Amino acid sequence: MFQAKPGLHDSDPQQETKTINNMPNRMNRSIRTGESWKKYQSILQRKNASRKLRSSILKYSSGLTLLSIMIYGLAVGFSGTACQQIFATSVILSNSPKEKPEQEESALLTKKDVQGYIGDVDLLGLDRTSFTVHVDNRAYLVETTLDPSLQQFLTDRLDTKYARNIGIVLMDPKTGKIHALSGFDRTGAKKNPCTEGLFPAASIFKIVTAVAGIEKCGFSTGSRFDFNGGKHTLYKSQLKDQKNRYTHQISFQDSFAQSVNPVFGKIGANYLGRDALVDYAESFGFNRAIDFELPMSSSQLNVTDRSYQWAEVASGFNRETVMTPLHGALISAAIVNNGGLVEPTIIERIRNENGEIVYTNEPRIISYVATAGASKAVYEMMCATVRNGTSRKAFRGAGRDKILSRLEIGGKTGSIGSREIANVRYDWFVGFAQEKKGTEQLVVSVVVAHEKYIGKRSTYYARSAIKQYFQHLFDKEQREMHTRNTSKGKKDKTV
Repeated sequence: MFQAKPGLHDSDPQQETKTINNMPNRMNRSIRTGESWKKYQSILQRKNASRKLRSSILKYSSGLTLLSIMIYGLAVGFSGTACQQIFATSVILSNSPKEKPEQEESALLTKKDVQGYIGDVDLLGLDRTSFTVHVDNRAYLVETTLDPSLQQFLTDRLDTKYARNIGIVLMDPKTGKIHALSGFDRTGAKKNPCTEGLFPAASIFKIVTAVAGIEKCGFSTGSRFDFNGGKHTLYKSQLKDQKNRYTHQISFQDSFAQSVNPVFGKIGANYLGRDALVDYAESFGFNRAIDFELPMSSSQLNVTDRSYQWAEVASGFNRETVMTPLHGALISAAIVNNGGLVEPTIIERIRNENGEIVYTNEPRIISYVATAGASKAVYEMMCATVRNGTSRKAFRGAGRDKILSRLEIGGKTGSIGSREIANVRYDWFVGFAQEKKGTEQLVVSVVVAHEKYIGKRSTYYARSAIKQYFQHLFDKEQREMHTRNTSKGKKDKTV
């Protein structure tokens, strides 16, 4: 049973509706998280070092062989004709199918190498599953994980009239395979807003704070909190322990669903503190390099020694914590994956001119950033956000929709104005959808930087994308079932 710490909120044990059992030892979790990230970074460094070493060996081995032949020739005093014969043999050997040094080198491609191959290719709204690139006068066929029909669907619906930036990412949470990337950048910067654009995280960071509060402080979805003032403001006075006739009481789940800043500010300032905020943020991938086939900016977080700033960070009420839309998809996937932070991928495989596979990617969990219990609790809180929280209006009628009614949908919204750019307001939705009677899952992350006027909101794009993805899936399943039934009927008639 949750025990309230004195002074922060008034909690009646009888009002406690749910508890998270078997809470982990925080110190052990911290050690495991740190070791996981160190191991992950070490693996990346070893892969790149191995790649460079083998490349160097291949580069210089032919030169050493040639030098040895020359020395040998000088020693035995061979003639010009003999010299030509030996050199002819060495060329044949270097092009021998048994050795193929170039192919061996290509077979060692890492994600960092792939960035050099496709980093300049614009994948936003790509209308095909594969494309060809030329590197050092060699052609490579790049096969992506993208769904062209889904890409086109999103591209056709981009409302660029009033938007400064748009970034949309759809991903399989289990494998990290990206189904769609779509976006827009009015500034003309030659950057992919989905992977390189850093936008204020706003209340999306409440997902991280919620996990930390459950694991470190023992909160549950039904834990009760007091707060004074507005839900979406954050004044220093709102962090004080005071109870009067204007005091509101709210559950942890509802404070998440309604994005109540004072509650999350109190959790950050009075419960978690600097070290825990940094620990959990970095475990979720902030201030970390994540391996990916495209250039990807690292999401940034800075926590000072001021307690009010801890409240700002924990509630997302600041503009200094910034993240990419792709990172938003990874955070949502971690909640779906029982805490597993998956490594993203957009490339299925790469083949050389001979049709040989020189790069392929396997699904990888970077680290476990939350316990199964904490993940389940936050999953429920994200579902409450869609059901009766800040996303309620956007998903109104989903229960009567023939596609959306078959899904369990959860998410978190975020909204904050820009300090540097006049009339710009950032609008986020990060969430998931999965079949109620099936195994298919999808995570979605959308950010829209609105300018003077508000156009299509992030929740509009999220709802549309979720419905389109699963409608295509359900239609495909129905066609396959029809084909099987037709084939079975023909066999029965034959018998």
